[in-house]
Amino acid sequence: MKTTVRADPQPLAIDPTETAVIVVDMQNDFLSEDGMFGRAGLDIAPGRAVIEPTASVLDAARRAGMTIVYLKMEFEADLSNAGGPEAPNLVRHLALGVGQTVDAPDASNSRVLIKDTWNTEIVPELAPQSHDVVMSKHRYSGFFETELDAVLKAHRISNLIFTGVTTSVCVESTLRDAFFRDYKCLLLRDCTAEPIGNDLARTNHEASLLVIQMLFGWVTDSAALLQALQVAPITAPQ
Repeated sequence: MKTTVRADPQPLAIDPTETAVIVVDMQNDFLSEDGMFGRAGLDIAPGRAVIEPTASVLDAARRAGMTIVYLKMEFEADLSNAGGPEAPNLVRHLALGVGQTVDAPDASNSRVLIKDTWNTEIVPELAPQSHDVVMSKHRYSGFFETELDAVLKAHRISNLIFTGVTTSVCVESTLRDAFFRDYKCLLLRDCTAEPIGNDLARTNHEASLLVIQMLFGWVTDSAALLQALQVAPITAPQ
């Protein structure tokens, strides 16, 4: 049974059983002081602010029978999937310290944006549950050289609800690729964040919201989604 979510540019009807919540890069490297962003001097406060509303959305989504998909930006230990020596993806990430050995908060060895380390773990407040999907990605879009599309099709998903960081980079890149694959995309403005351009008259976050609601999907907030899910059928997780 479908439920309707208040959104811009118009309300969106979704069936929770055909809907997945995409949690983009809510990991220590982007949200913890000792992670990549914190070490590079980027402001992690906007990302930290979306943890609480995202947790509420995930709780409600699980109760409604939605699929939860976590995306994690992370590379192989030898950086073999980051691109060749002159690949922009590798060059830009090297400037932010990718691959560097660092001390995790518990004093154990870790590495910036490397798989199977503290740095790329999902923050504890949003820890995945056993039935959730957790998927690595090595480019900004979660669809690039991953099984994301196949997994969504296997779950018969047609609607995607986007949360995560950062709005104008990995979130928007993944959402655009989803649009190209004919998914209906709904972004939650208070569950996404962007440190880049915070000092501008109009932030990158706001610019992404505008282009998404105009051309690539729908935009709403967590309160509107939670209100809609109160009237949605409650089903057990698949």
